Amino acid sequence: MSNYISYFLVIFLLFFFPLHNLAQNNGRIATSSSISATDESTPWLSPSNDFAFGFKKIEENKNEFLLCIWYAKIQETTIVWHANISNLVPQGSRLNLDSQRGLILSDPQGNTLWRSDLVFGNIDYGLMNDNGNFVVMGRNSNDPLWESFRNPTNTLLPNQTLERGNFLVSQKSQADFTQGRFYLRMLDNGNMVLVTQSVPSNMDYDDEYYNTQTSDTTNATNSGDKLVFEENGVMYVLKRNNQRQILTPRSIPSASDNYHRVTLNFDGVLSHYYHSRILNSSGWNILWSQPNNICIEIDGDKGPGSCGYNNVCSLGSNNRPVCNCPKGYSLVDPNDAYGDCKPVFSISCDEVGRGSPEDLYSFITIRDTDWPKSDFQQISPSTEQDCQNACLNDCFCVVAIYRSNSCWKKKLPLSNGRIDTNLNSKAFLKIRKDGVPPLSTPGFPNSGSSRSKNWRNLSVVASALLGSSVLVNILFISVFCWGFFHIYKKKMKITRPTSHVADSMCHSFTYKELVEATKDFKEELGRGAFGIVYKGVMHIGSRNVVAIKKLDRVAHEAEKEFITEVNVISQTHHKNLVRLLGYCNEGAHRLLVYEYMSNGTLASFIFGDLKPTWSQRTNIAMGVARGLAYLHEECSTQIIHCDIKPQNILLDDHHVARISDFGLSKLMMINQSRTLTNIRGTRGYVAPEWFRNSQVTVKVDVYSFGVLLLEIITCRKNYENEESYGPEAILTDRVLDCLQEGKLEALVQSDFEALNDKKQLERFVMVGVWCIQEDPSTRPTMRKVCQMLEGSVEVTFPPCPYNFSITI
Repeated sequence: MSNYISYFLVIFLLFFFPLHNLAQNNGRIATSSSISATDESTPWLSPSNDFAFGFKKIEENKNEFLLCIWYAKIQETTIVWHANISNLVPQGSRLNLDSQRGLILSDPQGNTLWRSDLVFGNIDYGLMNDNGNFVVMGRNSNDPLWESFRNPTNTLLPNQTLERGNFLVSQKSQADFTQGRFYLRMLDNGNMVLVTQSVPSNMDYDDEYYNTQTSDTTNATNSGDKLVFEENGVMYVLKRNNQRQILTPRSIPSASDNYHRVTLNFDGVLSHYYHSRILNSSGWNILWSQPNNICIEIDGDKGPGSCGYNNVCSLGSNNRPVCNCPKGYSLVDPNDAYGDCKPVFSISCDEVGRGSPEDLYSFITIRDTDWPKSDFQQISPSTEQDCQNACLNDCFCVVAIYRSNSCWKKKLPLSNGRIDTNLNSKAFLKIRKDGVPPLSTPGFPNSGSSRSKNWRNLSVVASALLGSSVLVNILFISVFCWGFFHIYKKKMKITRPTSHVADSMCHSFTYKELVEATKDFKEELGRGAFGIVYKGVMHIGSRNVVAIKKLDRVAHEAEKEFITEVNVISQTHHKNLVRLLGYCNEGAHRLLVYEYMSNGTLASFIFGDLKPTWSQRTNIAMGVARGLAYLHEECSTQIIHCDIKPQNILLDDHHVARISDFGLSKLMMINQSRTLTNIRGTRGYVAPEWFRNSQVTVKVDVYSFGVLLLEIITCRKNYENEESYGPEAILTDRVLDCLQEGKLEALVQSDFEALNDKKQLERFVMVGVWCIQEDPSTRPTMRKVCQMLEGSVEVTFPPCPYNFSITI
């Protein structure tokens, strides 16, 4: 009897349960199935529900949809494939799986907008796979007639390959899915390259800005054959002799616990992302990206760089570019920050003879900015003033670049603009005097122009009144003088400094406020030479969490010196420095309030269990170098750090290196003369001149940076346990041996990313050895170090750093 009941239930379910739902459970899509572009439509899901294929609304306030594949379980919409169409489709459009022609996308009127190519007849079913690949299967073949993996857009997924001759193309912008300017191409010669293309219809590509160097003209079997993205997240170029050139770092988050994808972003940066399968809101993290600095890598010979014409590119977090129009220019399309900029004034040769250039134009000076492909004349030698005059008197010149006693005049359009702290240049931007943009901070009024406008208005009123009777004039002048006196007195009272720290945005806090912010100094973040750091919660601008340092080695009677040093520190602004937000100078209490760095110290990052990627480490090293160069050469008051070490390098939300504790070396020993007993620094990082009682210069920081750089390269401390490491306990000695013997691979064993970039590895090691030279005069400046690390200056083989002995 029970068997009959079971049989009846099976028949009942098959009869009443919709067949398309059963098909949905195994990812199969029957022919003649369709979905519509509406808010209520249900996409075709993979068996695990990891991926969905259907229509996605891009902007909530518009009834336009994109036919695409996306991660179905992730809160943040992440599209991995989309139909290659020029515009979004209107509501009511329909996708149908036709038994003869495959996938067909039609608008509400029945016009075909897109279809799967090369699919004709005998179609059995469609299948949304768990790896994100949608396939169209035929009745007479085990191979797909069409698949999304063979027709990629801007993303590769695990289990996907890119054959020679195929490519990825970026989308135009974050919200515009039409084809952009950047391509990843697997060339016939075996190289995987990143290139630009001005417009999709061009036959030739413009600028190559990344190359895997997997082509071998002397031995074709050693050339690349295809780009492979394995299921475990490893990505490599497979050569024709089956050897692999791995592109991913050694340590990869587990593919069973994380989603992986490689996307060519709209700004041209190729990034490998991973996202937790368990934590829905964890967000996408970057494992690696190329190139290291897209602002510099794109030459822009046949088009603009990562940013549009007249725009300026600077390197942001995760190697992504940030674009900003220079002063006096605005975006052509306000919705496209990466697009072209236009001048808000006119510079024309038609104006020659209508007035002196000095009456028509002035200059805005900006540092370390250049448009290297827009030169039309070079003047050498030249002074700064000669350079400005040359541009001022040339009606074609819109900007002049002065560097190393040379001047380059440039004309519109300005191409491939970038900010590069290694340039050590000045850009003189030419603008009209009657169209000068506000020189104050954006969002704040220009007080000078406002005052002049008010005075002009007063003068108009005065001239009108002075045309009346003498009595009225006397009364007006009396009232005017009385009013002017009181307004001036009130303004002086308002603008009088209320803080001991002048000319900065640094806040003065009471000790009680900081006690409350830290809950009576409850949560300790770390300890250092200057005191203890605590976590605090207080609202300063857009920040809610801060780091509060209690200084315990400052002479309490030295209030004037404390304020002077805090004033210097508060006026430093650089992306590789931790920002000082406020201070407390109340009786015996001396505290400093800093930005909170969520990713802790560099020490915990590079000496932890999970080894950071080579690209992460090189970016951090260059960030520290730029921050030190700023402290040494670009601050209004030169700052010597005196204690550069991994514990004093913090990492922000995007793992950008931020130097902390700069400027505190003077505070630590206020009112004490420097003697042999008060050597500043940490064992292993202290420069030899500290022990000789000789003059201490910025070169002590260069020495400490050299040790730090070698630690970053190798992910090991300079001094290790002698019982465990034996003769290799001292890192600097180990590095010197490997460099002299040509065995640098021993320093980065199993680090495939570093081993695949031996030139950069060798360059970084040699820079580190140059920095730890015993003689300070032979060490490079931090400006030179930046140029050497970037590769813009040749790095020669360094001598042995130990030329003479150290006496302690």
